Amino acid sequence: MLTLLLAYDGSYAVEVRGNFELQQRYFFEEASFPLQHRGDLSFAAQPEFFWSWNEDADSLEIVPSIRLDQYDAKRTHGDLKEFSWVHVSDEWESRIGVRRVFWGVTEFQHLVDIINQTDAVEDIDNEDKLGQPMLNLSLSKDWGIVDFYLMPYFRERTFAGKQGRPGLPFLNSDKALYESKSKQHHLDWAVRWTQSIDELELAISWFDGTSREPLLIQNPLVSTQLELIPFYQQIEQLGIELQQSVEDTLVKVEIIHNQNTLKSYWAMQSGIEYSQYGVFDSNADLGWLVEYSWDERGKTSPTIFQNDIFVGTRLALNDVDSSEVLMGLGYDLDFHSSSFIIESSTRFGDSIKVSLDARFFSSNKPTDPLYFFRNDDHVQLTAQYYY
Repeated sequence: MLTLLLAYDGSYAVEVRGNFELQQRYFFEEASFPLQHRGDLSFAAQPEFFWSWNEDADSLEIVPSIRLDQYDAKRTHGDLKEFSWVHVSDEWESRIGVRRVFWGVTEFQHLVDIINQTDAVEDIDNEDKLGQPMLNLSLSKDWGIVDFYLMPYFRERTFAGKQGRPGLPFLNSDKALYESKSKQHHLDWAVRWTQSIDELELAISWFDGTSREPLLIQNPLVSTQLELIPFYQQIEQLGIELQQSVEDTLVKVEIIHNQNTLKSYWAMQSGIEYSQYGVFDSNADLGWLVEYSWDERGKTSPTIFQNDIFVGTRLALNDVDSSEVLMGLGYDLDFHSSSFIIESSTRFGDSIKVSLDARFFSSNKPTDPLYFFRNDDHVQLTAQYYY
């Protein structure tokens, strides 16, 4: 990280940092669809610029990103993750511009996390997000923190192209349809209250606007072949988050009620995480995770988490290289399909981070959304250089 301290009507600080990334994927089986490949190489860069002034009461953060992919034209893309001005006062903060906001407490799925759109070409775990234009006012009171959001522009979800893997080559993401006549310019809004009560972390949120999760429907203008396109509904969503600490155990719950014109529904993700500290007479910590996901829509749900159980373990060595590994197994109680993940990472010195991830899928029912990825078992090696 490069830090510059300059003076102009008082001092202000400028920080420049970021990373370069080289990533290789390898798939163990031949692809289910033509044009897809066994291997894929990509390069990414994400610089970060940060300015603060007015005794740190004001700051500006800019984070662009770009990825160049060997085969997938859709995965070759750029995004502005952050471009926001933040002003901090005694009991309130204002945040204006493009930002990333995370909501949620569970490990394997974040039901309530609805502010930002998923950048699905980055990975299929739904963890990567696109920057969202917004006005955000945060009020800090004794009875909790309240955040208000206005979002004047909608970001469409990214999807892999015809040569992308994992991906659906019969999906045409360029032909998206909207329930709202305003399309991407519909004014979305949200409010969220958070509070800590002893060992309980509680949050309640309300969102009104364009759903970040599209329905994939047959293109009404195409009748001779299968061509799915995204359809973005207007929704109202209530979100509830609970995290209770009981000694070495965390109890986690996320609940949503999604109201829309097609089929309103309830969904829940809940579980526990138990931590063992200093295992093997070392500095390492070992966590055990069990979660369950439920969706009222059952087998008609477009997601793969409608009646699933997850078990996992997380090992953090707490060494100078921040070495850690997460392993998780998911099992669908309706379709009897499963998925297994391994995510591991370590550092080499102050500047280099290497990650090795693996994903395995098992499904034999064509009605199961996971079925389309049944041949997409793969490993992913990522090397990042930080400056």
